[in-house]
Amino acid sequence: MEHLKVHVRHIMLWEFKLGKNATETAKKICNVYGSGVISDRVVRKWFTKFRSGDFSLKDDERPGRSSDFDDDVLKALIEQNPWQTTRELAEKLHTSQSTINRHLQKLGKVSKLGVWVPHNLSERNKADRKSIAATLLSWQKEKSFLAKIVTGDEKWITYKNVIRKRQWVNKNDQLQPDPKPSVHGRKILLCVWWDRRKIIHFELLPRNETVTANVYIQQLEQLRLKLHEKRPALVNRKKIALLHDNANPHTAKITQEKILEFGWSVLPHPPYSADLAPTDFHLFRALQNALQRQCFQNDDQVQEFVQEFFDSKPPGFYARGIDKLPEKWQEVINNDGEYVLD
Repeated sequence: MEHLKVHVRHIMLWEFKLGKNATETAKKICNVYGSGVISDRVVRKWFTKFRSGDFSLKDDERPGRSSDFDDDVLKALIEQNPWQTTRELAEKLHTSQSTINRHLQKLGKVSKLGVWVPHNLSERNKADRKSIAATLLSWQKEKSFLAKIVTGDEKWITYKNVIRKRQWVNKNDQLQPDPKPSVHGRKILLCVWWDRRKIIHFELLPRNETVTANVYIQQLEQLRLKLHEKRPALVNRKKIALLHDNANPHTAKITQEKILEFGWSVLPHPPYSADLAPTDFHLFRALQNALQRQCFQNDDQVQEFVQEFFDSKPPGFYARGIDKLPEKWQEVINNDGEYVLD
């Protein structure tokens, strides 16, 4: 094929020297070597080059393309800092972004967003995660087990939201975890509870207020009222299975007494395990994506945004979050208690 390409270029130069036009030349070449071997446009490009006095039959060097581009240097830069953008890499290597993209693809690199990891797990942490996951997986065999789960958590929402940077990695490699940044500036705490069907209750605490055991009890009272309104069958049969983390307000004695008074059960949840909490790995992840670049002027704007976000999600969205739990539990068992990263 390469030999034919060179031969055709010699024919084009010969025809040009004879004073033939591009269309006539293209037709003659296709008649001899087959339809589609070359187009009028390509012949016109070569004839323009010949008219300029350049009779070289080699391909022109493409803009931004460097024959001495060093992939090892690019690879070293990526390994040193995988959060760099193609623009930053192009500036450092004095080339174009298209060249960087082409060589990143050649190196098998893809751009992905990292995930937060809350804790370096000890062997005890891993053992607890594995044991609790096995217990929950066995309970899941009970009919309608997942439908009983009511889960919730808290999340700080900042008035000004930034975007996390993507990393360049090999296609099948794990990403380097991003250190979670401190939350500065104006913020407000969102507290939310939901099940497979939809949001049951949420509230935004007054500015800079946090959840204490007394506050959490008041919130559970509100949740109980909403459950009587929205899930009377589960409440009447005392089938509520509460899934929350091990924060102090959730595990305080007065909180446990209040949950016992309601007749609810509490599902075991291992410490440092946001990857096993649907609110973290599903609901808040989607909310955080929606919050990117959002800027709020007051609490009412935050309230309106959060309400619209929750209302915009179809029932299937909430069901998917809860239904992922058995898969997560099994992965923890398979990974000997390590984090489930996705």
